[in-house]
Amino acid sequence: MTKTIFTILTALLLISCSKDSAEPDPVPTPSESMYFPPLTGTTWETKSIADLKWNQSAVQPLLDYLELKHSKSFIILVNGRIVLENYFNGHTASTNWYWASAGKTLTSTVTGIAQQENLLNINNKVSQYIGTGWTSETLAQENKITCKHLLTMTSGLDDSTDDVDPTDLIYKADAGTRWAYHNVYVKLQDVVASASGQTWENYFNAKLRDKIGMNGTWLKIDVNSVFASTSRSMARFGLLMLNKGKWENNIILNEAYFNEATTTSQNINLGYGYLWWLNGKSSYHLPQSQLTFQGSVIPTGPSDMFMALGKNDQKIYVIPSKKMVVIRMGDAADNENLALSDFDKVLWEKISALYK
Repeated sequence: MTKTIFTILTALLLISCSKDSAEPDPVPTPSESMYFPPLTGTTWETKSIADLKWNQSAVQPLLDYLELKHSKSFIILVNGRIVLENYFNGHTASTNWYWASAGKTLTSTVTGIAQQENLLNINNKVSQYIGTGWTSETLAQENKITCKHLLTMTSGLDDSTDDVDPTDLIYKADAGTRWAYHNVYVKLQDVVASASGQTWENYFNAKLRDKIGMNGTWLKIDVNSVFASTSRSMARFGLLMLNKGKWENNIILNEAYFNEATTTSQNINLGYGYLWWLNGKSSYHLPQSQLTFQGSVIPTGPSDMFMALGKNDQKIYVIPSKKMVVIRMGDAADNENLALSDFDKVLWEKISALYK
């Protein structure tokens, strides 16, 4: 998110009070069953560093680094069980914090749920659901923009502003021909609301949040739609995605859409799925850049990892080969940033030291 962090924090005080190019790293895969915490209450099974035969001496350097880098919370799950759960700088397990752009993955997931309920088709044009004139493009240009283009950041709209009023949504290229990180993805929430006949938040709560025991709410901040929750709620969502859209035996998101969402979605930015970042690809683009960078998004991280990344280092890392989910919430580790930062690289050096 790019605006009014102070306003977000003020709002949070109120609600708080109420797989392609490289093989996965050769780390033994835990063989025990996947655990899912109850939908209500605070019960959550744990697993110790000793049980996993991890390196206990690597724990404190990791925690010291997290605290040094302005973290508020950090969680590691293995097979759904909590291995590390730490809070810093006055943050607690019951405190809500904003996800920033890590919450884009919630929009991606709920769009997939709406599609599996036959309320929409991501290959259909956006205007089919929210009407024409939602951009300043010609009708012919606008009608080329599908829901899938919003999911993949390939709408072709000018990304020089995050505003999403029609006057700000200006033609830059034909849909599908240019990748650019843009707030216009938020129009998918309008698509889902129109297709379902419900408000976005009511549909989200019923179809995703409440089904996996999350808390949290959406905050409308300027043009941004920002989700805020506890760190454990973020971990619940990560666990759902580790289990390919299933919560225990309940299919929340079908596996076909999950697979599409977490693999390369277009041929411009290989490190991007449906609003998910993908590690281990041969090249990637950064937000606000048209340059192609060679190599993996986070070279120190597992090659099969997919990620929800938000401004000021809000993180969900999902690592299928390790049956692991990692959560980090907090302020910017260094300077304010959009999604990716050098923090990811060093953090994964510290995490990897736990099990290598």
